Parts: sequence; C-alpha cells; structure tokens
Amino acid sequence: MQREPVVFLPGMMCDMRHFGFQMMDIANDRSVMAGNVAKANTISEIAKSVLDEAPSRFALIGLAMGGMVALEIIRIAPERVVRLALLNTDPLAETSQMSLERDSQIIRAKTGLFEDVISEQVNENCLAPGPNKESVRNLLTDMAHGLGPEVFARPSHALQVRPDQQATLRRIRVRTLILCGEYDNATPRRHHQMMSQLIPDASLRVIKGAGDFPTLEQLATSNALKKWLTSYDDLSIDGGHLFETQIA
Repeated sequence: MQREPVVFLPGMMCDMRHFGFQMMDIANDRSVMAGNVAKANTISEIAKSVLDEAPSRFALIGLAMGGMVALEIIRIAPERVVRLALLNTDPLAETSQMSLERDSQIIRAKTGLFEDVISEQVNENCLAPGPNKESVRNLLTDMAHGLGPEVFARPSHALQVRPDQQATLRRIRVRTLILCGEYDNATPRRHHQMMSQLIPDASLRVIKGAGDFPTLEQLATSNALKKWLTSYDDLSIDGGHLFETQIA
C-alpha cells in the first residue's frame, strides 16, 4: 500500500531543521516536504502557497505558527488532508497585548536590533531544562539569523491578524494528534486540551522534558508522530480516540 506523503510546517523564523530528526526518520518509507510559513503577510495567503506546492493528498504536521497555518489549510481544503498533527499550536486569535508587542518587535528588528529581538524570543523559558538546552537554543537562533530581519515582519504580521479557528476544530474529520511539551510556555496547556475536546477524533500527547520545541528536545516526539502516521489504514473516522492522553 502506498503511504501518503507528509508536509511539515515549521514555526516562525524556523526552517526545515525544525523537523530535521523527524523528516529524516519518516523519509525512509514515504515522501516528505517542508512548507514555507514566511512567504506572505496573512495565514490565509501562506496556507494557499503551501497548497500550491503540496501533493494532492497528504498528512500534515504543523508546529506553533506552522500549526496555525495547518488549521487554515484544513479549513479551506479539508479534502486534501488525510491526517493532522498540531504541535504547540494555539487555535485562538492574537490578543491585543501580544499584537502591540509584535509591533514593537517589528520596529526593533528593522532598526538594527534584530539580534536582541531573537534573543528575547528564544529565551531561557522556551526550552525545558536538560543537557541539550543550549545546543537547541543555538540552533533556533541560527535558523532565525539565516532568515534575517527582512523576513521577520511577514510572519509577525500574519500572527497578528490570524483568525480564531475554534469553529474549524469542530469540523475536522481526520485523525488528529495534539502534542505539546511539558514545559510549553508559549501556549497554555488548556488550549491544547480544548483542541483535543473540540476535534471529534483527536488525542492529546504531552511530552515530558520538552518545552516550546519538542521536535528538537525529545525523541518521544518522533515516536509519537510515527505512531500517529502508522495507526489504522482506514483514515475515515467515526468517533473515538487514537491515543490516550499521556506524558511520555
């Protein structure tokens, strides 16, 4: 049986290295591609650009901002997504306070303070404690610097004007994995729980020893994604949960 290809959508100011371990692992038995979440100024435009380049039908994995784009993709083209994984994803619209903070970040990034902005975003609190914390932080910083300050404004604006996707969650009809890190400080745990409750066939997996970037922090993230990808040949659903909520 031919296995569906997988589309990965990384977080803001991240490239395909955000999913480096997972893409290498999964590429052993299926095709993979990484989408660009910094190509436009709105989540809708980014979603359409990903769909233009993606296979006709695919499994979809989005992390943080990539998860927000994934929700828009399944809203506008549900027939093309056969499985969905949302990692450290917030389905709610931007708060006014956070939007004002992004305005300040955009201005500072454009006026020579880009490194300071990235240092604030990739801070001590975004990663779980552990021996690999500094190396992960260095990789995140390197990805952001590789994209540069000229790119920073586009995803920032897209996040500011992103839609509330709670109605979309209720309409999702594919097996869905909701995953977050135990130490996720960017998205409240209750938002992940809410998604797992609103999506008819979703399950929540909390990864022990991971923060805002579980794909880079813990091998358990890769194991959870492989289990989600290989469970059940029949992708149609009629209720029930794929995994139990757990910390692993």
